[in-house]
Amino acid sequence: MELSDSVQRGLRSAANPSSFDQSGFQALVDASFRSLLSAHADPGVLDQPELKRIDQILLKQSHAAAATFILEAVKQNADKSLISSCFEELSFSAERIEIFYSAYQKHKKELEHLLASIGRRAPQINDVSWRLQYHMKNAQVDKVNEPFYLISLNTENQGSSEDINFTCTMEQLQDLVGKLKDAAKSVEKASQM
Repeated sequence: MELSDSVQRGLRSAANPSSFDQSGFQALVDASFRSLLSAHADPGVLDQPELKRIDQILLKQSHAAAATFILEAVKQNADKSLISSCFEELSFSAERIEIFYSAYQKHKKELEHLLASIGRRAPQINDVSWRLQYHMKNAQVDKVNEPFYLISLNTENQGSSEDINFTCTMEQLQDLVGKLKDAAKSVEKASQM
C-alpha cells in the first residue's frame, strides 16, 4: 500500500509506545473510525481522557494518518496480511496490529458503504419529451424560418427527480441521436463480453 511520508510519520508516532500508551492507542483507533463514520463533524472526537496527555499536534497528525490509512485500506479491500505487513514496516507491535484490525473488521462494511456513496453518478433518464418549434424571425433578422426542437429529459439521480431542458437545431438533434445510438451499441457489446 502506497502511503505518503506524512501518513507514515503519523503512523510511526502512533506505533511508538512512548507517544501513545496502549489505552491511548486504542482511543486513537476508536476516534479515527468514529470520525470517519460520523454523519457530521464532531470537534470533540479527540477529547477523550486517554488522549489528554498526548501532545495535541502529534495527536492530530496521528489521527489524520490513521484516518487516511483506514480509508486507503477499505478502498483497496485490504486483508489482515496486507494491513499487518504495512504496520510491521512502520514498527507496530503485534498487539497494536490486532487492536487496529479488530476495529477495521468491525467497521469495514459501514466504511465500504460510505465510500460507495461518495461521488456523483450520472443521472438516469426516465422519460423524454420534445416539441417542434419554428422560428419565423428574431430581433436581429426579419426572416429566420428555421425549425428547432425543445427537448426535456426527465432524470433521476439517487432518488431525486430533475428535468433537463435544452433546445437544438435539426442537425444538432441528428448528431445527438447518432451519438446515443453509438453509446447503446457500445453498452450492448460490453454486456456481451
